[in-house]
Amino acid sequence: MTTPELIVIGGGPAGMMAAGTAGERGASVLLIEKNPRNGKKLLITGKGRCNVTNDCDRDVFFSHVPVNPKFLYSAFSRFGNRDVMAFFEQRGVALKVERGSRVFPVSDKAADINDALIGYCRDSGVRILRDTVTDILCEDGQVTGVQTESHGAIGCRTLIVATGGLSYPLTGSTGDGYRFARTAGHTIVPPMPSLVPLVAAEKDCRDMQGLSLKNVAITVTEADSGREIYTDFGEMLFTHFGVSGPVILSASSHMRDGRKKYLLSIDLKPALRPEQLDARIQRDFSENINKNFGNSLAKLLPQKMISVIIKRTGIPFDTKVNMIRREQRLTLVETLKHLTFTIVGFRPIEEAIITSGGVSVSQVNPRTMESRLMKGLYFAGEVLDVDAHTGGFNLQIAFSTGRCVGMAASERMGHTL
Repeated sequence: MTTPELIVIGGGPAGMMAAGTAGERGASVLLIEKNPRNGKKLLITGKGRCNVTNDCDRDVFFSHVPVNPKFLYSAFSRFGNRDVMAFFEQRGVALKVERGSRVFPVSDKAADINDALIGYCRDSGVRILRDTVTDILCEDGQVTGVQTESHGAIGCRTLIVATGGLSYPLTGSTGDGYRFARTAGHTIVPPMPSLVPLVAAEKDCRDMQGLSLKNVAITVTEADSGREIYTDFGEMLFTHFGVSGPVILSASSHMRDGRKKYLLSIDLKPALRPEQLDARIQRDFSENINKNFGNSLAKLLPQKMISVIIKRTGIPFDTKVNMIRREQRLTLVETLKHLTFTIVGFRPIEEAIITSGGVSVSQVNPRTMESRLMKGLYFAGEVLDVDAHTGGFNLQIAFSTGRCVGMAASERMGHTL
């Protein structure tokens, strides 16, 4: 095999962007991917639709990056969200902007984004090798190549590690990059799940398993101090273990202290003030004046939720509607506006969308993504200790760091456009 100037380990969004960028500038690039196809994890993002980026301004973007946002300033300024949108549209992928400024392909197919990246690599002359890197090779403070399972040692002048984190290990994200980084002397911030479903103490969640709610508001507070740490509006889902869905995944990234208990309060009717909701309930009651309380809530709530709400109010199921007192009605209002659950933990890191933690950014040059400890070694994407909320922000980080590292690595070897 011809010795490449640059090897990229990992064929995900960051790796493909890095490889294509360097190849486009004239570098001899070999991308090594252990899966039969590039972008295996990318294909399942956004429920298979691929939330490419977020069409927001710079300040809003960085407000959605809770971990080491300053590290990304340079990379984002060189290749930001509007640049990513232009990149894919120039390659024939029409995009659309949905609620929350989330950007998707018009086709709603993640495969279109993946195919555009694969095509970019091909057009840039990148060679793709299906193999597993078992180790990186270094000598006298300089990267010299990689060791692979099937092709033995392959030399190079420059190496980019874009292997992802620990989430969704079936897609190939098995933490290899952390091991490679340690070989070069890097500190690894302990990985933990981010954008992950939450475990609740209450059995009520299991009773409502499979129920999806739209247009609800949530508030997360610390159980001991009562300090509010996050609010959001959108969709969520009840599961056998607790709660999941977009607003829950975003909330999880704010719940960093695994030793603490958190309270999740759900406003089921955020468009109505308490007095408006009370008036609505009174209208429903007037139409069901002779029915049991338990049979009067069908217009107000999903069927799976009715028994849970009744239990929470303490009003007996068979109480006649015309016998319900004002105080009981207001208890119902309070329950609907503040349906509260005790969050006692996270689901395993394998179920997380994103891994928080990774290569310490203090040991990486933010302008180039090059290691400060090993010459010729670069990092991109989720392997770094940088992560963001759901909404296209994490893919943007992958694209920004991938572009940055591809440019820097090719320039190091004397290649520029």
